[in-house]
Amino acid sequence: MTNTAKPVDVVLIGGGIMSATLGALIKLLQPDWSIEVYEQLGAVALESSNPWNNAGTGHAALCELNYMPEAPDGSVEPSKAIAINEQFQVSRQLWSFLIKQGLLQEPESFINSTPHMTFVKGEKNVEYLRRRYEALVNEPLFAGIEFSDDPRTIYGWAPLLMREREKGEKVAATRVPAGTDVDFGSLTKQLFSYITGNGGHLFTGRSVTNLTKKRDGSWDVSFKHLVGGTPAQVNAKFVFVGAGGGALHLLQKSGIPEIRGFGGFPISGEFLRTDNPAVVREHQAKVYGKAAVGAPPMSVPHLDKRVVDGEGSLLFGPYAGFSPKFLKSGSWLDLPRSIRPHNLGPMLAVARDNLDLMKYLIGEVFASRAKKMKALQEFMPTADPKDWYLITAGQRVQVMKKDKKKGGVLQFGTEVITSADGSIAGLLGASPGASTAVPIMLDLIWKCFPEQYTGWQPQLKKMIPSLGTKLNETPVSAKKEIAATASVLQINE
Repeated sequence: MTNTAKPVDVVLIGGGIMSATLGALIKLLQPDWSIEVYEQLGAVALESSNPWNNAGTGHAALCELNYMPEAPDGSVEPSKAIAINEQFQVSRQLWSFLIKQGLLQEPESFINSTPHMTFVKGEKNVEYLRRRYEALVNEPLFAGIEFSDDPRTIYGWAPLLMREREKGEKVAATRVPAGTDVDFGSLTKQLFSYITGNGGHLFTGRSVTNLTKKRDGSWDVSFKHLVGGTPAQVNAKFVFVGAGGGALHLLQKSGIPEIRGFGGFPISGEFLRTDNPAVVREHQAKVYGKAAVGAPPMSVPHLDKRVVDGEGSLLFGPYAGFSPKFLKSGSWLDLPRSIRPHNLGPMLAVARDNLDLMKYLIGEVFASRAKKMKALQEFMPTADPKDWYLITAGQRVQVMKKDKKKGGVLQFGTEVITSADGSIAGLLGASPGASTAVPIMLDLIWKCFPEQYTGWQPQLKKMIPSLGTKLNETPVSAKKEIAATASVLQINE
């Protein structure tokens, strides 16, 4: 096994949006630090960051109902939705800074205006959506949200939702013109271009096999070349495991106690896609509905306008399923290999308490194409099967972790795992993921580099003017920052 002659400051494992965001932030804050990136596939952004492996929503909680569930008493509470929106505003601010500095390409290369809508059917759901609207309409970060239960108004917003729908059916929708569609694949590639153009090194076709901590606190990162299988090693002062579904295995191999009790629950999925220009032209929005009973939050049905490489398409789904793989390119043994004595109990507790989810996923696995088309036609009555084809989405690995009361819980979100000394960190989980990559990585920087953070703050404030504040609590600042980033990103306010 060979070692690089000189240790590096930072090793990033995985070529997705999280590693790209962290690497770009470190290069901006500490240009003299050496960075090496190891990606096992032949290029970056081929797993969950690939635009066809995710919905590219630009999650700001403008339309996703799972961020504001209905309480047993019928009330809705907006704090989580506001928190998600706050996080997305931070991402927008960094992207705007990078564009102004000429470090990213033109904004339309990765972000485009696409109104975000929620659409529901049935009297009970209509009343829930009305309460949700009333809870959000006066919140500064949700300025411009509209509600309607008038079919003609909804037709004007999104004709494909209403055309040939049964007359008299109770429907309602909300709409926020300031929504976006984000091509995280393009953004990831551009961020890595900035990193490598400023002294960083990207190595593809390299599979990291082990992480070993040395007495001096640094890490030996062992990897092999997938072409030829040559083993090699690099020594790093700091390691970030941003390998998506592969992060759990590597953090387990590191031996850090903080990963004990964590497991992963993989969920696969598919989308129906159409590229028919006549159909795409009539739907200029992302429209989210309500999840089926027992469905995971990431399986909320939505009909999305997508813009990838300048071309428009529509996606509908996702149709969730089960695969033991932790990555789309992973192994069928990923799930069993992740089981340890310390996480077996939490995993069994999750299985016991989520029988509805298991039943739902099994049903989805065996659902026919006709059944999938029927689900689309409930959203879009005029959908013609000839226009649509199935594509496979990226794998999502939901976090399972210990819980004192239940033994174990399934968490639908992201979780940053950091060692006590801050020398290694990794990210587990999925949605809202990519949309909130910037605040997640800022939190990681604060935890892992406390000695440098104070000195970095002036530069961080230039990059992210709202840093350390909550825009929703300062309406004037919220309006100013939203307008500023909208102008640079060339999107609707």
